[in-house]
Amino acid sequence: MKFTVARASLLKPLQAVIGVVERRQTMPVLANVLLAAQEGKLTITATDLEVELVAAMEIDTIDVPGDITVPGRKLLDICRALPEQATVSAALEGDRLVIKSGRSRFVLSTLPAAEFPIIDDIAADYEIELEQSALGRLLEKTHFSMAQQDVRYYLNGLLIEAGGTTLRAVATDGHRLALCDIAIDSQDTSSHQVIIPRKGVLELQRLLGDEGTVKISLGSNHARAELNNIRFTSKLIDGRFPDYDKVIPELEGNVLSASRDALRNGLQRAAILSNEKFRGVRLELRRQSLKIQANNPDQEEAEDEVEVDYGGEEMEIGFNVNYLLDALAAVDGDYVEFGVVDPNSSCLIHEPDDQSCKYVVMPMRL
Repeated sequence: MKFTVARASLLKPLQAVIGVVERRQTMPVLANVLLAAQEGKLTITATDLEVELVAAMEIDTIDVPGDITVPGRKLLDICRALPEQATVSAALEGDRLVIKSGRSRFVLSTLPAAEFPIIDDIAADYEIELEQSALGRLLEKTHFSMAQQDVRYYLNGLLIEAGGTTLRAVATDGHRLALCDIAIDSQDTSSHQVIIPRKGVLELQRLLGDEGTVKISLGSNHARAELNNIRFTSKLIDGRFPDYDKVIPELEGNVLSASRDALRNGLQRAAILSNEKFRGVRLELRRQSLKIQANNPDQEEAEDEVEVDYGGEEMEIGFNVNYLLDALAAVDGDYVEFGVVDPNSSCLIHEPDDQSCKYVVMPMRL
């Protein structure tokens, strides 16, 4: 294999795929990226066996087509260290890849391309094309509620549910839940549910931009997204996601309306003196006011009051303040509705005029 490419052209796809290359690997080849040069195109592939990223780029000079794997992070560091306008030539000499640029010369170890695991066809049974910004919004509004290393493995990911003209994302860690819907242009009326693992969700978020479209393909074992000459593929979590509809409370009268910023600022101030481990705050719902209280094992206390519009039953209820702040940060509007049934039931947070995104937080005993 032998090719020549501009440093900037090589750096961008390397940066796009390097996120899935783990520093510590059970298989040495997983620390490498697969370089494949043929027919005027260079593709760079990285995988951790759960998520695969393939970046393609057109290059002018391929003297000898071929493929090989080289240490991913070392190759990236070399490209970063070279001058901006540099040209890079790479040639396979025996079992080493020799990289030259100007007066610089690097020799990298290699492993055969045949050892590199690749996901080819995912046998997609659902496909949709939508704006990158729309999918980015869907993930941004929900991803923070995913569990981390929960023994209930199906919670360590994001549920993507496609059906008719709606694409829905749902995440929960058992203590809170985030749900968001976006409208899509689809003729497929059948329902499809997949759970994308946490790492896959975070990598896909990183790739999505504000412009352009993304093609989503869902199979029985994999999900794939194609955008900006990058192909993202993730294994799916094999499990049954909880029946999330049952945990979304039906509200009747106890609905509090407040300025999102005022409520968030009040919670942030009270949180300063909350218990560092449990992060609990007590909310006292009163007519036209919300009192927020926090204390910690050092006998320190914080109290704040926020002006609200509330005409329901007066009550006291405790929550993890971080969960409330995460939900409020995901709300776009200036005002937010905060609905509760009773002190022992979950609260529902959403914008007054927008039901497309909902956030549920379970109470805690203080």
